[in-house]
This record gives sequence, C-alpha cells and structure tokens, in this order.
Amino acid sequence: MARMAGTAARAEQLLGVSVVSTTPVAGGDVSTATRLRLSDGRMAIIKTRPQSPASFFATEARGLRWLREAGGVPVPEVLAVADDCLVTAWVEHGRPTGEAGERFGRQLAATHAAGAPAFGADADGFIGLAPLPNRSLPTWPEFYASRRVMPYVRAAVDRGALQTDEAADIETVMRRIHRLAGDAEPPARIHGDLWSGNVVWGHDGTTWVIDPAAHGGHRETDLAMLALFGIPHLQRILTAYDEAAPLADGWQDRVALHQLHPLLVHAVMFGGGYGARAADTARTLL
Repeated sequence: MARMAGTAARAEQLLGVSVVSTTPVAGGDVSTATRLRLSDGRMAIIKTRPQSPASFFATEARGLRWLREAGGVPVPEVLAVADDCLVTAWVEHGRPTGEAGERFGRQLAATHAAGAPAFGADADGFIGLAPLPNRSLPTWPEFYASRRVMPYVRAAVDRGALQTDEAADIETVMRRIHRLAGDAEPPARIHGDLWSGNVVWGHDGTTWVIDPAAHGGHRETDLAMLALFGIPHLQRILTAYDEAAPLADGWQDRVALHQLHPLLVHAVMFGGGYGARAADTARTLL
C-alpha cells in the first residue's frame, strides 16, 4: 500500500492532476507497472524501477516519441518522464485478429519508411536492462556486426553463456556479413525490440507498440524479431507489410541473421540455452 501511495503521489507531481485509483499490472522483467485512473478522466500507466540508470526512462521516452512522429504504427503518448519513472497513456487490451494484424503490417511499413538519419542513434540506449551501443556507422552490415552482435558475443562468453567454439562460428558469420546482408537499403526507423510482448492488441482493433529500443536500422530486423518468439497472425502481418512495402529478394533467408542479436541479448541476460541457440542459428548461415 505504501508503494502504491508513493507511486500515485509521484504521478500527481509530474502530471499536475489527482490520481483516483491505482492498479498493479504486468510490466515485464524490467519495471514495475501501475495503471492510473486520473481525475480528468484519462487512464495512464506509470513504469518505475529503483536505481535505474539516469538515462533509462528518458531513452525509452525519446524512442516512443520518435516512433510516434512517423505516423505509422500507433504508439502510446508520453505524458511525463523523469529519472525514476515514465508515464504514458494507457492502452486498453483486446484480442488479436487477422484484420488487426494486416493493418499492423501496413502501419509498421509506414513507420519504417519514415527513415532515420543513419544506422544508429544520437545516444546509446538499452534493450531490456542491457546496454545498447548506438554510435552510427556508414553501412548496416558494419553497424550490425560492430554495435549489435560482437559486443554481445564477448559479453556472453565472459558470462559463460557462450562457448568459445560457438563464438567462433558467430564471428565467422560476421566476417561474411557483407555477402549475407543482401542489397543495401537506407536506414529504416525501427522499433528495435519488436517481440510479441511489445505489441499490444487494442480493444478497438488498433495494434500498438511499446518498450522500444528505437534506432536507425534494417527493416528486416523488426520482422525477424516478430518471428523469433512468435506472434498471432504473423503470416498476415508479413503479407500485408510486403504488399505495402515490398521486401527485397531473399529476405526469408536473412531472418536468421537478424535474429542473432536478440538471441545473444537473451544469452547475456538469461543464460540457459540461448547461447547455443544463437550458435546454431549462425551455423545455418555458414
């Protein structure tokens, strides 16, 4: 009760309106989430995490706003942000439908098409609680190998989540990445952590995205992430996306390449069999 009262008081301080009620909700592995009913009739959600890095919530808010500016896939409005919390508009959950999936596919294509200045971002970020190097590089293969895959290979080895022979196979793939990456594309405005848990199926048929690791990247990365852990109506999402913004030849063969980074992130954060899975995925590309 004391924690909820403190959360309500913090929200009131930031929003300038009274909190009528608070309800704990699922917030994933990273933050504590609380639904807020505000005195002006709005519903919001506040995410808190003690001792989070000073830039943690600011980075998430910046990513949400950047994606929202694209006018493609819907993104909840950021209502307030501080070092210790983030407040966004609440999205009422519904059930996934094929029609919503198709609309989501078209909207995601529009978000990607909004583009980015470079492969990377103005500042480093986070994926979950893991650091995410974002310093830009001229081409996507360079960026992906240097900023996404190899830092996590080294971290996974250091933590015992990846064996040295497994790391060697992934390194071999990275040495060949220019050949494996397909034709060059301009930087897309991507979510960067688009697994199914960061896709919210709204009650009105609208599909929203949350919790981004947004940056300028390759559009196939978001699609590969959707496929990695499964999402309802995946094929209808992909078909609608491809109709709106045709994918380059051979994109299906590159799904494994784009899945290496999230698998390595999971190896670093959770251990288990993710390191071996990343190595097995890399071997399909050799």
